[in-house]
Amino acid sequence: MNPSTQLALAYAGAFCAVGFAALGSAYGCGVAAASAIGSWKKCYIQGKEAPFQLTILTGAPMTQTIYGFILMLSLAKPEFADSWVTCLLTGIIGGIAIALSAAFQGRAAAGACDALVEGGSGFVNYLIALGVIETIAIFVLVFAILLLGKIPTASATAAVEQIVSSVTMLC
Repeated sequence: MNPSTQLALAYAGAFCAVGFAALGSAYGCGVAAASAIGSWKKCYIQGKEAPFQLTILTGAPMTQTIYGFILMLSLAKPEFADSWVTCLLTGIIGGIAIALSAAFQGRAAAGACDALVEGGSGFVNYLIALGVIETIAIFVLVFAILLLGKIPTASATAAVEQIVSSVTMLC
């Protein structure tokens, strides 16, 4: 396969990482925002103060886009062109896994918005629960980066060959 095509496919995988992650974040934030708006409406109708903490809960799924971006930058390296299949699959699967974390975090945040307004307390507990869901995205990011560290690059291969030839000449 043409080297420029290999590099393009590796970069496509890199963009899939952030693209899918952003889709999950958009969905998660949208679900949480819809719940926050409904919860604020309840507060206004009942004459209660509308808690600002709902904004924090609404934005929780956005961080997964940052993880997708970090994964994209880790994948988008010209020296990975020969390993384009690995980059493509890591970007797609990693991006989808991060997106699912964001989507489910948004659904949980939606429940937290409703619970906070109804119960009036528990904000820290709700953040902890959202953090557990967030951890999955962090695991995916870290494991993908560790996997990428195992890919032999052209420069690493050349360095090993040079060391082997130097040792061979000494023997």
